[in-house]
Amino acid sequence: MRLLTAFLIGLLFGAGILIAGMSNPAKVLNFFDIAGTWDPSLAFVMGGALLVAVPGYRLVLGRPKPLFEQGFQLPDTKRIDLPLIAGSLTFGLGWGVAGFCPGGALPALGTGRTEVLMFVGALVTGLLLARYIRNLMQNNLQTA
Repeated sequence: MRLLTAFLIGLLFGAGILIAGMSNPAKVLNFFDIAGTWDPSLAFVMGGALLVAVPGYRLVLGRPKPLFEQGFQLPDTKRIDLPLIAGSLTFGLGWGVAGFCPGGALPALGTGRTEVLMFVGALVTGLLLARYIRNLMQNNLQTA
């Protein structure tokens, strides 16, 4: 049941991304082009997402635990540190340059377009590289 629920949630998310046009890099880049061919429609998509997410989080986090887990997996800190800032900057720059965010690129994989495959390949490479560097730094701290 847990796997089916995750699949259905992912399917709904992917369909929403596709319908909203967030898998189209031209639409995303036009959203960022305020001085040129600005397309404000993604602001409405984000606003609609907030209208659903905010009450949804309130409702879900008001429960003692999730339906299919023993507890919620939430961050245990509110600290703003270098990895958070660097990751946010990298995410924003990648989105602004390529026109894809991971949420929009994964459903677009089904198109088989070269630029989508290259973006997802770079995304996976970046994730693995970041994990390697983090583990390397943690090992250096432990041996010091």
